[in-house]
Amino acid sequence: MEIKIVKIEKPDDVNIIIGQTHFIKSVEDIYEAIVNANPNIKFGIGFCESSGKCLVRIEGNDDEMKEIACLDARDIGAGHIFVVAIRSGYPINILNALKNVPEVCSIYVATQNPLEVIVAETETGRGILGVIDGSKPKGVETKSDVKWRKGLLRKLGYKL
Repeated sequence: MEIKIVKIEKPDDVNIIIGQTHFIKSVEDIYEAIVNANPNIKFGIGFCESSGKCLVRIEGNDDEMKEIACLDARDIGAGHIFVVAIRSGYPINILNALKNVPEVCSIYVATQNPLEVIVAETETGRGILGVIDGSKPKGVETKSDVKWRKGLLRKLGYKL
């Protein structure tokens, strides 16, 4: 077994969601789940088919997001994983919809941070072992940090 680190390539303002699924129709079901949850979000999906032609299947409503999701899914190259690249929205806007897609098995990560995916490769194929999402902690939250955090959530409309 060989372990590889795949750096996710994306612009700073793009969020990435990576998950595991199990069926070729997942790419269409994920598309429908996203547009039903938030029709204004700009997104692309890259889905690694794990049998048959083993293609990266692509859907979405934004060409740039489709390209990002496709290239990152291809670089990860693990069977039945999907990558969603989003702009004009946040993962929180669509995560529950994705989790409710019947063939979605799990979500590994949803982030705008710099992201690396730890991949194991064997003779059979590739699988995701885990992710590295952003930086390690640099300290502990202070009272002023709490005030900033609560202010940000209210500014974004997530708290009253």
